[in-house]
Amino acid sequence: MPIGTQEFEYVLDNEFFKNIEGEDVQKGKVKVSLTVKRTAASFELNFDLEGVVQIPCDRCLDDMDHEVDTHETLYVKFGSEYSEESDNVVVIPESDGELNIAWFLYEFIALTIPLKHVHPAGKCNKSMSAKLRKHAARSLEDGDDSDDIVSYDDDDDVDVVPGEGEETDPRWDELKKIIDNN
Repeated sequence: MPIGTQEFEYVLDNEFFKNIEGEDVQKGKVKVSLTVKRTAASFELNFDLEGVVQIPCDRCLDDMDHEVDTHETLYVKFGSEYSEESDNVVVIPESDGELNIAWFLYEFIALTIPLKHVHPAGKCNKSMSAKLRKHAARSLEDGDDSDDIVSYDDDDDVDVVPGEGEETDPRWDELKKIIDNN
């Protein structure tokens, strides 16, 4: 590749995600614009990724669309053997002189996925939501037949904190006072 700037365009489709064998994304269509700036000793790769991937919903496990719109930069230098010096600096053997960017593209996309990914309220699979409500409902107080129930609802985003609202063993309360005094 000559010294200077070159531009490339790619489209990552279902076949790409199937062949890459990553577990986070299996389907999608993402347009990649790559600008490569070469100097005498290094390359600067600027990636613009834009498109949609399908990921499983954490609640109902049905596929949901996730928009990808990110810009990433990767620096490539020549060296004696392949190594990754940091998240965005790679050293490749000068004798090889090439770098497969497929896994980097996949990682850039996977990094856009939030830790918690769920359908918008009311969009989850209704039968799965019903099963979750059936199996997730439990009483706040063990053995109590009261109407205080914590249940899963597709429209709610409720996190139940274990032990919250429960009575504790008085011996533990005394030990906690010792810790609080220090």
